Amino acid sequence: MGLDVQGRIVIASYPQRAKTINARRQPEVSVCVLSDDFGGEWAQIYGAAEVLDGQDAVEPLVDYFRVISGEHPDWNEYRQAMIDQDKVLIRVVIESWGPVSRGGFPAHLVDG
Repeated sequence: MGLDVQGRIVIASYPQRAKTINARRQPEVSVCVLSDDFGGEWAQIYGAAEVLDGQDAVEPLVDYFRVISGEHPDWNEYRQAMIDQDKVLIRVVIESWGPVSRGGFPAHLVDG
C-alpha cells in the first residue's frame, strides 16, 4: 500500500480477495496503517474506496508501482503481468483518521 500523487491510499490486490469484495459491496472502508516497528504507532483511516480492474486498472497500477518502488525496467512487461495476474487497484479517498495508537501493551498487563 502507498499514497498516490492525489493523496489517496492505493492497494494492489486480486478480485477474489476479501478486501476487494468488501470494497465493491460497501465502499465506505477503514484501513489500519501500521508502523514499521513491531509494537509501534498505528492509525485507523476512514474513506471511500473504488476498485479498478481490467484495462481500467493497468495505468493506475503503473502509478502505484512508481510510488511504491520507483521505475520498472520494462513497463510493457509489467503491464502485461498485471493483466495476466488479473490485478485490481483499490483507491481510498481519505475522509478522516484516528486515533493514533502508541502500540505496545498497557503497563498494568506487562508489570503485573
